[in-house]
Amino acid sequence: MPLLLCFRSNVTDTATCDAVAMTALSYRRYMGVASEERRLICEVFEDLGPDAPTLCEGWSARDLAAHLVVRERRLDAAPGILIPALAAHTQRVQDEFATKPWPKLVDLIRSGPPTLSVFGIPGVDELANATEYFVHHEDLRRAQPGWTAREPEPRREAALWGALSRTARMSFRNSPVGIVLRRPNGEHIVAKKAPTPVTLTGEPSELLLLAFGRDQATVDYAGDATAVNRVRGLDLGL
Repeated sequence: MPLLLCFRSNVTDTATCDAVAMTALSYRRYMGVASEERRLICEVFEDLGPDAPTLCEGWSARDLAAHLVVRERRLDAAPGILIPALAAHTQRVQDEFATKPWPKLVDLIRSGPPTLSVFGIPGVDELANATEYFVHHEDLRRAQPGWTAREPEPRREAALWGALSRTARMSFRNSPVGIVLRRPNGEHIVAKKAPTPVTLTGEPSELLLLAFGRDQATVDYAGDATAVNRVRGLDLGL
């Protein structure tokens, strides 16, 4: 990150670069995970362009960006993201946003939710968007050739572990076998109480991606071989 910041700022002096890095680190301490992931995904959007692939089936980067804008800025259209009966209206609005110039579309994301949006209520952005922006940031990153997982960052992992504790039971509700989600430090969540439990071990960020149906998550499976295969075949997500 420090090198990236220096590169983006055209800074070449070592002392100045170190100062920029320290400023960035101090800044991130006061940013929530949602704000940080929002900033990062906008940088990746700009680097890759609107036609880049994503892990969201059938969506380019432009489609993903339009989805994020609709979710935050069009209360009338957002319900269709989850409610099939309302999906046609949501798609029409999303398609309209997708026609905007690419820099404008990215700026709508970068500027954050408008004041009158529910996500503009203090605290709601972090609670509701940390997961949303992390997952979609990875949808963009991991669809590119040669991607690598980011190094775990304690504050981000803590926030995602908290989110996972609230959503894991919903994500794994259809599992025919028990599910235990375990961090490398031994902390765990019982996501499904059922016979023949399977333990999934990974960083919270990776477990969360799996819970949202992303097969590219780096997770270890342990348990009865048949049970493990059944878990691998689950259609996961909220």
